[in-house]
Amino acid sequence: MGRAYQNRKESMAKTAGAKTKVYSKYGKAIYVCAKNGGTDPNGNVVLRGLIDRAKKDQVPTHVIEKAIDKASGAGGEDYSEARYEGFGPGNCMVIIDCLTDNGNRTIKDVRQCFTKTHSKIGSSGTVSHMFNHQAVFAFKGDDDEAVLENLMMADIDVTDVELEDGIITVYAPHTEFYKIKTEFANSMPEFDLEVEEITWVPQTYTEITDETDKANFEKFIAMLDDCDDVQEVYHNAEVKA
Repeated sequence: MGRAYQNRKESMAKTAGAKTKVYSKYGKAIYVCAKNGGTDPNGNVVLRGLIDRAKKDQVPTHVIEKAIDKASGAGGEDYSEARYEGFGPGNCMVIIDCLTDNGNRTIKDVRQCFTKTHSKIGSSGTVSHMFNHQAVFAFKGDDDEAVLENLMMADIDVTDVELEDGIITVYAPHTEFYKIKTEFANSMPEFDLEVEEITWVPQTYTEITDETDKANFEKFIAMLDDCDDVQEVYHNAEVKA
């Protein structure tokens, strides 16, 4: 797929050995979303989208239902969102989204990932202004012009439509996510959406060619993936072989 798609983020690991961690992260995110916006997916479009993503990542139904049931009860964990920004190995730009019930623990864990890989954590806004907060859809196809025309006819604001290697990628403001999702379901049901998410897309990319920087980047991502509170990692790194 296109470079922007490949580099949009480092998503949660999906190897067999990491399934428990993936389930835990989705369970936490679904719990927070349901507790804040309501447990009915029909009335909470953000929750509905999160459930769809969880199912695509093969999260068992009982994990999803347990998180929603938990959110419908009184009390429970008090999670809050936390976002950290900075410069990773090779001076690439990084955004890290977390859900935490202990902010002191989370910042300590995240800071350690930066420190141990010779990276630099910054303050809020350090790099996020160099990313676009966008809705991204990707699917197999060969007629990107027809897709763009359909979306424009539906009065949807589209940032860009790319066709590369048989994959069409649609970029749009994040506020258009559910309008686009609905339009695909209604007028373009022949497309199987392989990616449908709201994400941070970098405006520019940083090539990492130095072997030490490559090793540190891999270590950096692995350490972040090991942090229980980290939900998503977005970066603009292009690691050259």
